[in-house]
Amino acid sequence: MAHTDSRTMRRVLRREIAGTIGLLTDEHDFRVMRRYRSFTFDDHAAYLKHVEGLLRARALQGSHTTIALFDPEEYAEFCTQKDLDPDTPSSRTRFTAQLAVTGPTLPYDGRPLTDLLPVLVDEAVRQATWEYATTLLARLGACGSCGEDIGRAAFGRASELLVRILDTAPRGDRHLVCSVTGPPETLVAALHATDTGDALDLDETEALEFTTVLALGLATESPGGLVIRASAPGTPDRVYGWRLRGYGLVPLTAGEVFDAYCTDAESGELISPESNVDYCEPPDLGEEKPAHGHNH
Repeated sequence: MAHTDSRTMRRVLRREIAGTIGLLTDEHDFRVMRRYRSFTFDDHAAYLKHVEGLLRARALQGSHTTIALFDPEEYAEFCTQKDLDPDTPSSRTRFTAQLAVTGPTLPYDGRPLTDLLPVLVDEAVRQATWEYATTLLARLGACGSCGEDIGRAAFGRASELLVRILDTAPRGDRHLVCSVTGPPETLVAALHATDTGDALDLDETEALEFTTVLALGLATESPGGLVIRASAPGTPDRVYGWRLRGYGLVPLTAGEVFDAYCTDAESGELISPESNVDYCEPPDLGEEKPAHGHNH
């Protein structure tokens, strides 16, 4: 490939930015884009360096730039649907403009791209998890015996459980993780609640995603679990949790929580426990007995 100088590269990139830049976050995606002749970069590290230079230059000029995750497969589908030639800068610009509205995005805030990339990828995983869980819930349809929408009923049940879990937790910030095991893969959602002293501060999107994943686990009676960590100054962190069973939650023993936290998920090797952490049994959620399934 002919050597392209820095100035030309900047010009090429600048032409394809309209307030949002679609970023190829990994080597594999970058290689896929190289099949287009109009995509003139031949080295991923150099490409990231140029993008970063451009982002900094725009910030200095007072321009706000949003970074979006550019997925070559989605791009190819987009071009097919819109009947566009994928090998043109204008098609990439149109796709990026759509990403700004529909895709996972982050505002460029001056941090190095190496710090921003993992955050952007996490954001994309969160969005995909939520969309997937929502689709599966919607597909469950109506209950055969009572006619109620199973997904909607499960979402209501999950919301109720989440409120009880937050209400019964000790004071302090709370970090919750819910995982639901199912074909084809395990879905994981996290929720952080900050204790302001007067109230709990929650991110609405996070809460929606978390409730959706929990609802899917309840509705499909899939194996899963929910763990909470409460942190307050001056006291050990308290960690406890439940396993999903039937249409409700069954408390994990302190030993089961300890095992879950002190085992490496990938290798199964033991990890040494953290100091100043109390692995304990959960408080009573104050439920009579969870209603089972969808037969009310």
